[in-house]
Amino acid sequence: MMSYQPHTPRLLPPPAPPALPLRQRVLHQGPQELVPPDSATPPERQVQEPSELAQRYELLRTLGVPTTASEDCDALATDMAEKAGFLYGFVNLFLEEQTFVGLHQPPADSGYVIVGRTMRRDHGWCPEVVSRKKALPLPDVHASPRFSGNHVVDAVGICAYFGAPLIHVSGIVLGTVCVIDPEKRSLKDARRIQGIVIGSGAQVMDGFTRSSLR
Repeated sequence: MMSYQPHTPRLLPPPAPPALPLRQRVLHQGPQELVPPDSATPPERQVQEPSELAQRYELLRTLGVPTTASEDCDALATDMAEKAGFLYGFVNLFLEEQTFVGLHQPPADSGYVIVGRTMRRDHGWCPEVVSRKKALPLPDVHASPRFSGNHVVDAVGICAYFGAPLIHVSGIVLGTVCVIDPEKRSLKDARRIQGIVIGSGAQVMDGFTRSSLR
């Protein structure tokens, strides 16, 4: 897992590093890389993404928000996951990779999958949240053919996902907050969980905005 760095992190995009795939470690098994076949990116997205990424970096620099692991964001991810009753919680910035500046997950010896701090931009359901700029509640990912075929479903064993976008007042989407769990949730409980995740997203953005006032 990633350790906290005492130096001030760079907010400008560094030279593109080698892709670091999400990794899993299950009790009694060695680490395994999650590397699915590359999916085609629509031409229009290829044109838009560099501009969107530059806008995100510029806004994060203006706000003074670090792009590495943050104890405050870890605490927010933990609070969100515990309130929702989920094993995993994330504060996720969409940079060259999905970057989990806030992360909550089970202990290393729990037998559950242990994830790293980065994941490819086309993995998971957060890309859908960023694209549509709306919350995405999936109490049972297997109930929808559109979302059940995601690579992360098998790699991490996810049955429930709830995510919400991190949208600045300027309209720029910085990333998402989300919770995931290997157990599906009932439709009855979905509204409560979605409210927790949306509220946590607002709390994260409030913290980001206050950072610029210090």
